[in-house]
Amino acid sequence: MTAPHASTVSLGLLAQPTRFLFFTGKGGVGKTSLSTATAIALADAGRQVLLVSTDAASNLDEMLGVPLSNQPVAVPGVPGLHMLNIDPDTAAEAYRQRVLAQLEATATSDERATVREQLSGACTTEIAAFDEFAALLASEGDAVGHRFDHVVFDTAPTGHTLRLLSLPKAWTGFLAGNDRGASCLGPHSGLKMQEARFNAALAALSDPALTTVVLVTRPDPRPMQEAARTALELRALGLAHQRLAINGVFHASQPGQDAVADAIEALGCQALDQMPDALAQLPRDEVPLRAFDTVGLPALRALLGGGDVPSSAHSATAAAPLQAEPLAALADALAAKGHGLIMVMGKGGVGKTTIAAALAVGLVQRGHSVHLTTTDPAAHVQSQLDGSLPGLKVGRIDPHAETQAYIDKIMATRGKALDDAGRALLLEDLQSPCTEEVAVFHAFSRVVNEARSAFVVLDTAPTGHSLLLMDATGAYHRQMTQQYEGSANAKHIITPLMRLQDADMTHVVIVTLPEVTPVSQAAALQDDLRRARIEPWAWVINKSVAATGTSDPLLQARLAGEQQQAARIASGLAQRTYVLPWLATPPVGVEALEQLVAAPSAASGDLLSH
Repeated sequence: MTAPHASTVSLGLLAQPTRFLFFTGKGGVGKTSLSTATAIALADAGRQVLLVSTDAASNLDEMLGVPLSNQPVAVPGVPGLHMLNIDPDTAAEAYRQRVLAQLEATATSDERATVREQLSGACTTEIAAFDEFAALLASEGDAVGHRFDHVVFDTAPTGHTLRLLSLPKAWTGFLAGNDRGASCLGPHSGLKMQEARFNAALAALSDPALTTVVLVTRPDPRPMQEAARTALELRALGLAHQRLAINGVFHASQPGQDAVADAIEALGCQALDQMPDALAQLPRDEVPLRAFDTVGLPALRALLGGGDVPSSAHSATAAAPLQAEPLAALADALAAKGHGLIMVMGKGGVGKTTIAAALAVGLVQRGHSVHLTTTDPAAHVQSQLDGSLPGLKVGRIDPHAETQAYIDKIMATRGKALDDAGRALLLEDLQSPCTEEVAVFHAFSRVVNEARSAFVVLDTAPTGHSLLLMDATGAYHRQMTQQYEGSANAKHIITPLMRLQDADMTHVVIVTLPEVTPVSQAAALQDDLRRARIEPWAWVINKSVAATGTSDPLLQARLAGEQQQAARIASGLAQRTYVLPWLATPPVGVEALEQLVAAPSAASGDLLSH
């Protein structure tokens, strides 16, 4: 099959690029592809470029064929380009070592052990990763970023990028009024010594001559709305120099000849026409939908540079049909369990919220009461439902509300016996940004416990940040088992992690798209969950075009790649596989969701074998 010719894209941001380029947006819109293609284009133009991933679930290694590292690694085939991954665990250990090195030589081994324990939590991991990020922005003479003409950041999905970019202001404010010796992060000097770096990072982010934020979206209302909110929130943080990149713009190859192609084009045009004002006023670049997956240098160069990609990038092999059942069958299987926690997980942008909402509605259809909630900062569950349904309770683990409730609880308990000065010090300590991590974990634990007697459907945050929540859950489990080890209560301790590991109570549903990167990241997520002894129960392939019968050459070229991914999944990745076809009308609202999980027709059992 010959792929349609790739037209050249002239990105306006490449005309006069600033030193720091941030690519952000809703998961699945193509941030990694566009940021990597931009970094390659800058390097091909003779610049020294550092490509940095701040995403805990980065797939830069797969796209470029270079192992991820927390030190700059040269990218073969692209002179001048290096890449670096800010790995939270590596950053946290380096941070712990720096803090321990500051202790007096007279510190005892017990004192050192206490400090290390204080620095073992999830908030230490966050601030350590942020410290690495701040060092690149501050560009001290000996810093890594100082050696490069451009630093291109491929960021985590929107909600977590907003948190990352708000940390310079949060931590500089926290440090400005806090000069005590300890905090939730252990010895406070470990942070205090970084204050100048944080201030420099904040200054760099706010300087339009140094920093550009590229808001990446698809021609689709949902990611556009999120990009618009992000634009306003970043502006409030002082990051006003912004551009818009619309990825995957599709035009039918034969207008009027293929209903599926015409419907996809019409949806895109409608989204562009109804673009939110916050985006419409920004300088804009459009990148067309390509026939190939953007994996490997030829494909990444062709994404912006035009020209055909070598046939190996989009050739299809004969793929065995994937026996995948419709979503209604998944709702049936889960309803038979009677109760439990259903965790819908996956890479950002694969449709977790749609699948979670549909399963919740399907369980209500089948006579159960359901609590549908989310841990995702972007929190689109309510807008997905666009209404109410008797028997369905919709909630959200709101980080701000949970943090305030946690602070109030601590002040009412630990602060009760303190004098005014002691209460003031305790409250000051609780204003640390890392308090949010602890509060969200406690809220998550309550949701897990609720599933003992009812159905709870949890729409999780994108992969990397869900795994950080799993890490916090694991850390709490270890703390509890150590605390009660050998005691009479040891046999009665059941931690949230133990409930997640209970296959009778927790069912993890991994959602993916039939494309290389989402499937690879779903497989990596599955491996991470298995290391925590949590066994995924089912996979859902969302937005399959295989059953549409399209004749459009571009869509057919993409279909070849879909068949390859279907074969990967069929070869043993998933225990149970379900599929939701690409839909011309997005399934928003209770009625549309009900149709997704209604009793299937006899002809719909093998949607990918046609």
